[in-house]
Amino acid sequence: MRMGPHGMLPGDAKAIAGVKVRGSSMKRVAQFAKPYRWSIAGFLISILLAAVAALVPPLLFRTIVDQAIPEADKRKIVWLTIILVTAAVLDAVLQIIQRWYSARIGEGLIYDLRVALFDKVQNMPIAFFSRTQTGALISRLNNDVVGAQTAVTGTLGSVVSNVVVLGTTLAAMLTLEWRLTVLSLVVLPVFIIPARRVGVRLQDISREQMGLNAGMNTQMTERFNVSGALLVKLFGRHKDEVRAFSGRASRVRDIGITSAMYGRVFFVALGLVGALGAVAIYGIGAFMVVSGGITIGTLVAMATFVQRIYQPLTGLTNARLEVMTALVSFERVFEVLDAPVAIADRAGAVELENTRGNIDFDNVVFRYPPGASVSIASLEASGVMSGTDPDTDVLRGVSLQIRAGETVAIVGTSGAGKTTLAGLVARLYDVTSGAVRIDGHDVRDLTLNSLRACIGVVSQDPHMFHETIKENLLYAKPNATEAEMIAACTAAHIHDVVAGLADGYNTVVGERGYRLSGGEKQRLAIARLLLKNPAVMILDEATSHLDNESEALVQAALDNAMHNRTSIVIAHRLSTIRDADRIVVLDEGVVVEQGTHEELMIRDGFYAAQIRAGGTALQG
Repeated sequence: MRMGPHGMLPGDAKAIAGVKVRGSSMKRVAQFAKPYRWSIAGFLISILLAAVAALVPPLLFRTIVDQAIPEADKRKIVWLTIILVTAAVLDAVLQIIQRWYSARIGEGLIYDLRVALFDKVQNMPIAFFSRTQTGALISRLNNDVVGAQTAVTGTLGSVVSNVVVLGTTLAAMLTLEWRLTVLSLVVLPVFIIPARRVGVRLQDISREQMGLNAGMNTQMTERFNVSGALLVKLFGRHKDEVRAFSGRASRVRDIGITSAMYGRVFFVALGLVGALGAVAIYGIGAFMVVSGGITIGTLVAMATFVQRIYQPLTGLTNARLEVMTALVSFERVFEVLDAPVAIADRAGAVELENTRGNIDFDNVVFRYPPGASVSIASLEASGVMSGTDPDTDVLRGVSLQIRAGETVAIVGTSGAGKTTLAGLVARLYDVTSGAVRIDGHDVRDLTLNSLRACIGVVSQDPHMFHETIKENLLYAKPNATEAEMIAACTAAHIHDVVAGLADGYNTVVGERGYRLSGGEKQRLAIARLLLKNPAVMILDEATSHLDNESEALVQAALDNAMHNRTSIVIAHRLSTIRDADRIVVLDEGVVVEQGTHEELMIRDGFYAAQIRAGGTALQG
């Protein structure tokens, strides 16, 4: 049995119970379909012509049986036979043309919708990814996109075809014999769909299509979780991501058309060599022939026609459910396309050039934005959107100046606002009030690409894509030379490790870099940062979960990375923060102390108390 979008049966009324499709959505569907309007017109015309052409053979059979054979008119038999063959070939050609239009429109819409959705999701703020269920989001780009395409080709074509075929066939049958027509509507023969065998070529195409879809899903899964999205944004690779996704999607589009054509040709070939019988019509019709009610030719024509009305009647029975189900897919796609983009370039945003790295937090107040402004309720876990909006400020009037080239450690207990403060520099969020400035420019007045190009981040668990070490490194600088890559890895104390691997820089790191140890992954992330060569560096708990040996290697790599850069270091370990030019202590979103390690220990305040309590680390 054919399944509808989202795995629903077309006849499953419960699946769309209570669903209402807005009129505005219909207009937007028309807008998406507009580039294919001439193809849609050709598609519908081919359906109409095929329906009309299919009426010819039964009527010709009637003429042959009732006239040509009794009259022994061989010439008429020859010409009628030629016309029958021509009509059969014409019908086959029209079906192939119809399928070509359908595939072209459908695969084109899938491509357009997928790329539009991927582009939109890449532009969403990091808060969107922290709230969204990745699986639900990927489903929108797969199941719902295919369901939306079905609304334009599958459902539209099915409804139009069923209506035209049913109308023309019933009209022809009523003209020939109304009694048998009524009988055929009451007692319909079982409609058996011929079984189709899939050829080797079609199997190969299907396997490639599945592989391409898996590749797209992998890219989406890795880029749409919080870590992957953060990495894309911080390295400013949004356009490259869309370009790579577009390349895969275009191949899926092309192979989808090829697959559809092979499938249709195979189906048509089977249809040309066989036909279904209409036992009931032949049986009762035979009695009518014997009694002189109808001719043998009329019986033959009626038996042929009755084969054409069962499938359209069955299809139209579920037409409303199929239409509603398909249009609901469009609604779900539009829901994502219409989602607000909370972090975007302002009109007139300027490029940040010749960055020195001066950072100024001016009376910054921040609370996390409400879910409705950054997320989509249906993509979150049930009940998450309501009742979880923040009601407290994470940062409360923070004012702090960091000079170019200075290393500033941000410390405090968990939840004090350290990571949030650093995230505001890269504009992962916008301040609630106050301002964050780089070299005197409010970050909200800068283009996101130029702002993030000057900032490098190494987090507690740096994200690695399921690709080679080389590809992970080149994510920071796609045009980097091999010498630059080796120099960055050498400075990060990871080159010898990579060179010792069997495949060297072509070693696949595994999903999230699972084939590397924690220290190796951290040093590889530092090498990637060195390739990017940012003016500002943010280290967020970069050594918190490493053993002493790994920490020493990572710390040596960090020392190289921080040289001549403005550095913000978030850490608990004393070994990481004590050599900072300045230590800033946050407590409940407020700066309570700042100074060097020695100055703060002499002051004997919050910092000193935490150090004494924690030994070699701050508590929290």
